[in-house]
Amino acid sequence: MGFLEFLSAVFGWIYTLSWSLSFYSQPMLNIRRKSSSGTTVDFPFINTIGFLAYLIYTTVFYSSPVIRHQYALRNNGHTPAVALNDIVFAAHAFVVCAVLVTQYFMPSIWGFDRAPGTRPSRFILGVASGSCVAVAIIILVVLSTPPDADPKTAWAWLDVIYTISYVKLLITLIKYAPQLVFNFRNRSTKGWSIWQILLDFLGGILSIAQLVIDSYLQGDWSGITGNPVKFALGNVSMLYDLVFMTQHYVLYRDDGSTKDGEADSLLERGEDGRRRD
Repeated sequence: MGFLEFLSAVFGWIYTLSWSLSFYSQPMLNIRRKSSSGTTVDFPFINTIGFLAYLIYTTVFYSSPVIRHQYALRNNGHTPAVALNDIVFAAHAFVVCAVLVTQYFMPSIWGFDRAPGTRPSRFILGVASGSCVAVAIIILVVLSTPPDADPKTAWAWLDVIYTISYVKLLITLIKYAPQLVFNFRNRSTKGWSIWQILLDFLGGILSIAQLVIDSYLQGDWSGITGNPVKFALGNVSMLYDLVFMTQHYVLYRDDGSTKDGEADSLLERGEDGRRRD
């Protein structure tokens, strides 16, 4: 194994660890606060669907001889730039996101009071249902394609997997938007874990670095053009991360502590009032 191969593997496992750890900060913060207030279910709900799509996409690209053959036909004989750590990451992310969703849909089992934002918005429900319909349509198109059709030019099962990957890409493009708007309206990031953003940012940098190294080693940049979901995943997430960091550290830096102080003062007054009664 050469230096670049070793570096690619190290980057792969570090970004897997970084991204994986990022999923724990929000549920742990909710548990510590005994509430999901300050956040909405839109992000974890659509994120769960997105990582289910990503899990299917990476698993099939990594293990299916049919899909790998069809990919090679369309990409000058090259194989998909998907590694085992991608599957590990996707599976872990799906499970943790699904657990996080239960904190919103079933707060009582966590000992939480029901907070605002525990129902998915119409926008997020529309994205979820539209994605399922799109995948179903492509499956029907592939099933109607003659068996002897050339998969290099005709509709093939590879196109179904590409559609699933584009579902993940679409979700990556929009999944943070509801929380950004929620923070903007409240002028606060209280309840939203900044650690998930910092770890996500680090993971995005290393993910792109690994993809570039792998494409360079293959001598062909189809590792990026043929795997757009992984490349976009790192870029788009980092842009969102920068906006969240700006909200947390610049725009609304003092709002959380001020509101906490006001809330504590009101609680103390309420307790005093009840004692007088």
